[in-house]
Amino acid sequence: MMDIKEIKEILPHRYPFLLIDRVTEVVEGKSVKGYKNVTINEPFFQGHFPNQPIMPGVLILEAMAQLGGIAILTMEQFKGKTPMFAGADRVRWRKPVVPGDKLELSCEIIKLRGPIGIGKAVATVDGKKVCDAEITFAIG
Repeated sequence: MMDIKEIKEILPHRYPFLLIDRVTEVVEGKSVKGYKNVTINEPFFQGHFPNQPIMPGVLILEAMAQLGGIAILTMEQFKGKTPMFAGADRVRWRKPVVPGDKLELSCEIIKLRGPIGIGKAVATVDGKKVCDAEITFAIG
């Protein structure tokens, strides 16, 4: 389990772009689970959308990528490196994410060759899938 302080020691992201609040499970180089508490105070809700706040899908995808980065950055050879989002395939947004939701995230690393890898990520709210994707990343 990692709290926000420990997450900030691993990921280079900072407010307002750090999209992981807690890591609940990590198997170094293999898989990771965590979550983001979505609140009305998020800066993106000011414009997306003022009368019907919905978390932008690309930020859900980014949260999944950040979580996947933690699985890799805990590996000794990648500690202190910068994870870069290199692509996304088979992305499907299934339900909106709104203020008050707990965005549960998981990512399984399905391929890792040198500094390039692919993670299979899933986001859920209340046990219902809201997004899934295959995320490609590069460690720089």
